[in-house]
Amino acid sequence: MKKIYLAGGCFWGVEHYLGLLDGVKETTVGYANSDIESPRYEDLKAHRSSASETVEVLYDEEKISLKQLLDMFFLIIDPTILDRQGHDEGHQYRTGIYYTDKEDADIIKSSLSELSSKYDKPIVTELLPLENFTVAEEYHQDYLIKNPNGYCHVDPKMFQIARQFHKN
Repeated sequence: MKKIYLAGGCFWGVEHYLGLLDGVKETTVGYANSDIESPRYEDLKAHRSSASETVEVLYDEEKISLKQLLDMFFLIIDPTILDRQGHDEGHQYRTGIYYTDKEDADIIKSSLSELSSKYDKPIVTELLPLENFTVAEEYHQDYLIKNPNGYCHVDPKMFQIARQFHKN
């Protein structure tokens, strides 16, 4: 099993989408690369923390490669927009890829380079080593399962695409 940390705006829809992918074993929402210890949601909203809303993804690389996981992630974000995805705006909603395995950095850089060829604007998605990760409050975990009609900036059609990944 491997881990990668992906930030794509509000973490509710990103977590739900990634959790539907074949090969993703577990997702946990939280706050990555904070400049304060153990940030809470209120700290991000009040701009007391530099953390991004992030999904910790535990995946089986025998079923889904990091490259495939990133390709699927890129389908639900606009990597050219700084500090916003959908209607959510603020530094905590930036896009980012945070790694713990240095070998993953080259794969991520290559994927971002490939992605940049599809856009006229520069890619602003962060690529950084993970400095810290604080698990978000329980009510944020599996939010869209607990609240099926809850807010989500990810197009619901993308959930069906995620369900079909590797099923063909």
